[in-house]
Amino acid sequence: MVTRLPGLLRRAVVPVALAGTLILAGAVLGRIFADDLLFRLVAGAALGSVGVGVAARRLPSWTVAPISTVLLAGYTALALHLAAGGAGLTADVARDALTNGIPRLLTAMIPVEAAPDTIVIAVAATWVAGLAATEIAVRGGRVLFGLLPPVLVYGGALYVVGPNASAVAGYTLAFAALAVAALTVSSGAGASTHAAVRVRALGGAAVSLVVLLGLIAAAGPWVGDHVTATPVDPRRYVQPPRVDSLDESPLNRISGWALDPRQRLLEYRPGDPGVPAAVPSASARPGVKPPAPRTVRLRLAVLSDYDGVTWRVGGTYRNAGRVLPPAEVPSGATVSETQHQITITGLTGRLLPAVPTPTRITGVRVAYDAVSGTLIRPESLQTGLRYTAISQVQAPDLNLLPIADVPSGDAVARYLSPGADPPEQIKKLADHLAEDTGAPYERAVAIQDFLAEHYRQVADAPSGHAYPNLGHFLFGRRDLGGQKGTSEQFAAAFAVLARINGLPSRVVVGFVAPAAGGVVTAGDALAWPEVYFDDLGWVAFNPLPKSDQVRPVEQDFTPPPPTPTPSRSDPPTAAPAGSSEPPAAVAAPPAATGPSTVLIASGTSGTVLVLLVAAAAAVAGLRGAQRRRRLTTGDPAQRITGAWLEFTDTLRLAGRPVPAHLSATEAAGHAAVLPPPAKRTGLLRRAVPPPSPPDSDGADAVGPGSVGPASSGEPLPALDALVDAVNTAGFAPEAADAGQAERAGAQVVAYATAVRARRSWWKRIWWSVRPGPLRWNRGQVRRGRRG
Repeated sequence: MVTRLPGLLRRAVVPVALAGTLILAGAVLGRIFADDLLFRLVAGAALGSVGVGVAARRLPSWTVAPISTVLLAGYTALALHLAAGGAGLTADVARDALTNGIPRLLTAMIPVEAAPDTIVIAVAATWVAGLAATEIAVRGGRVLFGLLPPVLVYGGALYVVGPNASAVAGYTLAFAALAVAALTVSSGAGASTHAAVRVRALGGAAVSLVVLLGLIAAAGPWVGDHVTATPVDPRRYVQPPRVDSLDESPLNRISGWALDPRQRLLEYRPGDPGVPAAVPSASARPGVKPPAPRTVRLRLAVLSDYDGVTWRVGGTYRNAGRVLPPAEVPSGATVSETQHQITITGLTGRLLPAVPTPTRITGVRVAYDAVSGTLIRPESLQTGLRYTAISQVQAPDLNLLPIADVPSGDAVARYLSPGADPPEQIKKLADHLAEDTGAPYERAVAIQDFLAEHYRQVADAPSGHAYPNLGHFLFGRRDLGGQKGTSEQFAAAFAVLARINGLPSRVVVGFVAPAAGGVVTAGDALAWPEVYFDDLGWVAFNPLPKSDQVRPVEQDFTPPPPTPTPSRSDPPTAAPAGSSEPPAAVAAPPAATGPSTVLIASGTSGTVLVLLVAAAAAVAGLRGAQRRRRLTTGDPAQRITGAWLEFTDTLRLAGRPVPAHLSATEAAGHAAVLPPPAKRTGLLRRAVPPPSPPDSDGADAVGPGSVGPASSGEPLPALDALVDAVNTAGFAPEAADAGQAERAGAQVVAYATAVRARRSWWKRIWWSVRPGPLRWNRGQVRRGRRG
């Protein structure tokens, strides 16, 4: 018994070392998770797989894989059930986790929540590695090769963690110690063998050691030159969730909401009425204690980037679990925690409103941009969606504002850039507002007060915050719609003027909700600007007018009234009353000596006709060049976008424009229903020309897959390849290939040719020379909507 015990211990060292190395891999990966559930599940998988391999070592080798596969399926189901928690495990959840486990893990927000789709890959990889290592090291006796699967799992864990956690020298040393112990025991197990065998083994080991040292000496410097201090983050290679234009720039939705103020968008319910949830605004003067808030601001999106045309979020969304990374709290701000529940009743898109800044979300899967604090739901919002959020509300000390400074440099460069070169008049106004101010807070207040005192807030102002729109808002004549707008123009103008004056600023879009809870309608939508101050963080300002009484803008910043156009000749002066002087005789016009009237009219008509023909030919040529450029220039995603624009142009030319709310599939269904072909009789039927050859007519160039004129009752060409290509370009532009782009372009050309053929002869001529497609102003192609 005494001699048997050391033998058992010696045989147990290798399995224990294998399980230990896999458990260390789980410990390394678990550092980026919000709790220890992943570590416990990986440890269970390591012990279970190695234990199964040891217990089945006496069985035939072909029986081990089926047994382990069944046990792996059972353990994976248990792990998914534990990770699902209160939500419960369903077949759809399990299928989604198995299908999207790798991209979800690589796009998840740090710290990662232990959910079915974030733990399944680690659990399965650990089980398979444990089984393979046990079969090679225990059954086959090849311990060195048996350590290879744990080494791969451990390296994979380090790679997934990347730079998102501190170094783990202790774990790595422990891993090496277990590997050395397993190798030592395996080499000592043959001590009783023949001396000649031992000599050959030692000789082989010595030669291997020499070769290994030589490789290290030769390759070490090269490896050292290519290794950096910061590990590579694999998340940079995985495309995070994307949003469409309305979610990237929701500021454009303010005017639409203002026109339908009674539309119900959501319901807000505070979790703890005793906890304040309102963010103090700088409109409350320092030194004055503001009253208890009656409303709460819900933040929908933070717009940080401006290019002179559009304010955008410019965020990178990462899939997140219930726990979100906490926001940085400046030293001059206090933090209070609030809980609230939101139910979606009519809000569309993907953006999720919440009290800033959320740190925990339950009831919905979200993706999160840590820089702006903006939340999205990758699957888009649905009526009835309900979720609960816990937020940390930062309250800056307003008494420090008068002496607070603002940062500068690369860290806040995106918040200081006014986009394209601002118009001279806007820069002149910014300089005027900064003339008598010193501290940054004074400059911000001067901009806020100027906008609030000189401009009127109206609900029916058109949308737009590009520089031409802001110029009309700031300097346009009131009788022509200038100097009035929605909160969109007030917030955008404030942020632009602040950036020109060196104040880091951004625009926030959200809603004003009752502090006690209630319904939030479209009329509660609001945009407001924020300025960043050192040690205080982002401070909200309110440039909206406080009353209906506004002062006119200074004369220097308003256009002069139009002067009346002088008449070509002054009216004749009336003769004095009672004058007996006879009127002057009017001389008869001299006889005409130039060309006759008929000749002039004929020449003029011929010139006009030539000009019209030349203009029509020029438009047709430009249309053809436009089509070729759209369908053949750029990468596949750009060519797919060009095909979509050709498709929308075709429907607009046919009198059935694509409504903006339709997805790609719905638009294709909309395009399938067109008026019947024009009936042709007599000479016109015989005179119908065949389709033009490629590039002979810009508006009717026929590409691959096109069809000829549709006869009565002939169905229009299919658009399935176009729909698939648009959806691919919307969800994953990098996955679009040249074949998809060519098929989409061919279908669009065939469809346009068939639609044009159904028109009457004069409408077909007008179709080819109509200049509209050259100037139509379209928004961005709506991508990412599933068919």
